[in-house]
Amino acid sequence: MIDFIVSHGYNILQLVLVLNTIGAIVLVFHTPRNIAATWAWLLVLVLLPVVGFILFMFTGRGMAHAKLFKMHEADRIGLKEVITAQRAAVPKLERTPVDDIIKQRQQIVELFRRIDRAPLTRRNEVRIITDGHEKFAELLKDIAASEHSVHIEYYTIYPDQIGTKLREALVERAKAGVEVRVVYDAFGSHGTTPKFWKRLTDVGGQAVPFVTSTNAVARFRLNYHDHRKIVVLDGKVGYTGGFNVGDQYLGEDPKFGYWRDTHLRIVGHGVQLLQMRFMMDWNASVPDTKRLVYTPHCFPAPDLPVSGSTSLQVVTSGPDSATEQIKLGYIKYINEAKKRVWLQSPYLVPDDSMIAALRMAAAAGVDVRIMIPCMPDHPFIYRATQYYAKLLHGYGVKIYVYQNGFLHAKTMLVDDDLSTVGSANQDFRSYGLNFEVNTFMYDGDINKQLADIYLNDIEHSELLTDDIISSWSHWLRFKQMFSRLLSPVL
Repeated sequence: MIDFIVSHGYNILQLVLVLNTIGAIVLVFHTPRNIAATWAWLLVLVLLPVVGFILFMFTGRGMAHAKLFKMHEADRIGLKEVITAQRAAVPKLERTPVDDIIKQRQQIVELFRRIDRAPLTRRNEVRIITDGHEKFAELLKDIAASEHSVHIEYYTIYPDQIGTKLREALVERAKAGVEVRVVYDAFGSHGTTPKFWKRLTDVGGQAVPFVTSTNAVARFRLNYHDHRKIVVLDGKVGYTGGFNVGDQYLGEDPKFGYWRDTHLRIVGHGVQLLQMRFMMDWNASVPDTKRLVYTPHCFPAPDLPVSGSTSLQVVTSGPDSATEQIKLGYIKYINEAKKRVWLQSPYLVPDDSMIAALRMAAAAGVDVRIMIPCMPDHPFIYRATQYYAKLLHGYGVKIYVYQNGFLHAKTMLVDDDLSTVGSANQDFRSYGLNFEVNTFMYDGDINKQLADIYLNDIEHSELLTDDIISSWSHWLRFKQMFSRLLSPVL
């Protein structure tokens, strides 16, 4: 047998390459996907025979259409009640400047209503948090004060010091009779196993991996992650944004140094939108016997008076829909801009539609700024980020490279009244492969706060210039260009 392989090795190799090429074409074109991803996967499959097939099987195949449809069309628990409560409350509210913003930005509000059934909620109290220590101190304090339910959903919950501290806070609440439910992405939560949650489950709490990370290897789901960050306490206090749970998010990982992120603490009807999303994700991840249904105590009326003025919509997206709702929201924001578009993202791997929107805004005289980190947490993605930073710089976009640790914030502010903070990066994965959540806000005060934070970050950033780009080595440029070719599948 060995002699046969040796003597006919060249012919066998040719046969493998031919079969590999034919198989690559069949596999890639069998599943509908955008043309950029199609060509990127063909490149991987042709250049990496056999290995490329293995990668494609685990990260390139789509989820079952029936399952995705079920997730997308699932009952939006509490949606009718939230809309009814808002309609009843609005006539009783005094008019504020935010009402004028809503009137002027009605097209954006209607866009989210149509593509994601996202109702507008008014008079929310929103606090911006940019430091991990502050975020977790406040979160643990609010968890300790919870009386009825604690609902938590994170892409990453590490079994380190802060992860353990969070678990123990949940154990204490569960012992007190509070309903504690946790959804986590098993892929993003490396090292966090059911054993870690045993102390919680032993006292009546529940912790489950998100549906796409259950038997991920056997079911070829490695490419679909629950990237959302949602906490809802008693249906009254909500947290969402960019922070995950782990010591590195406190700036305690020497690799990254200080961790610069942006998160929101919300009080008001907007919390009920986060509750609705959590319950849908929970129901998709548990057996039918553990599914949640609408109960008034999960959707209580906010304690009055709510001192905030922020109107907001909570928008979600993921592979359960081809609409790419959050990306469309980003593009609509950019197209509405008259004065400025300032955004932050740890990954800058935009598709053609996003590039066109940014380029058009810059060409029209809008002050377009993008802030990215100075270091990678994923080398290929960072090289692709540098490629697109150079490209957009050539179109007149100001690129700032944050130098004071790792920038993980996913924010955008437009003119003086539009802002969004969430989990979605500026890359192909967040646009269509990950399950994401963003809060789109209409409020001049929130916009100003984010602008002040952005200007402070600029003090710790370096502006990308022609001189810096010209100093890049040929090897670095090659890595950037090669990573860019693979960007649709990174």
